[in-house]
Amino acid sequence: MTPDQINAAAQTLVDAEKSGVQCLLISLANPQMTLDDAYAVQDAFVAAKMASGLKQIGWKIGLTSRAMQQALNITTPDSGVLLEDMLFHSGDTVAKSRFIEPRIEAEIAFVMKSDLSGAKLTREDVLTATEFVAPSLEILDTRILRQDPATGTPRIIYDTVSDNAANAGVVLGAARHAPDALDLRWTGAIVSRNGVVEETGLGAGVLNDPVMGIVWLVERLAQYGRGLSAGDIVLSGSFIRPLEAPSGSEIAADFGPFGRVDLSFA
Repeated sequence: MTPDQINAAAQTLVDAEKSGVQCLLISLANPQMTLDDAYAVQDAFVAAKMASGLKQIGWKIGLTSRAMQQALNITTPDSGVLLEDMLFHSGDTVAKSRFIEPRIEAEIAFVMKSDLSGAKLTREDVLTATEFVAPSLEILDTRILRQDPATGTPRIIYDTVSDNAANAGVVLGAARHAPDALDLRWTGAIVSRNGVVEETGLGAGVLNDPVMGIVWLVERLAQYGRGLSAGDIVLSGSFIRPLEAPSGSEIAADFGPFGRVDLSFA
């Protein structure tokens, strides 16, 4: 994609978010696009939002489970950027007009106490650089239609990555834990919507170890001379399928000894 095509695609996403009306698939309009192009669109989209005064507060990692990777015919996770207006806390209520088609995922959040970068990291490097881990929910949304209305063609990984990895919000629970206090592979959640259990899962669903999600992200960022910063919130990846959260939804994620997260949608 040319710089003009990248910027045009990013502006389409900005317009879709502002209007609440989803746009057509970027991959169909740009059949030549690559994964690098998709990340370039994401960068331009995030840059446009930051130009309005928003600051970055962290990162999200997505598509970490084998089931989701197979559904999109890929073999690698993806990543997106967290901005300050995306931060929610347990007990909050999301305004009805805030998102287009919100969905929820349960994740373990890492909050960094020191910068972390480099192409060859160990899980111990991640644990040393982490201030605490916490229960969290990610709010997904899509500025792009899930399928093209004319052809029925579904969106693909290039669309998702362009769309900031479908990232829209992060909800932090109140609990805080030292990163090595618990076996995060066995840390999971029971997720209910309006009192009905919809999903359960374990941290091992994230690359067999949520810590390895952080390793993957830092190594990907190293390719572009970037890394994590002290204070960053990093969502390590979901261990449940995305759960639809229409208006009126009451979401409860019970992480057992790890804590809980509650969120309402007006």
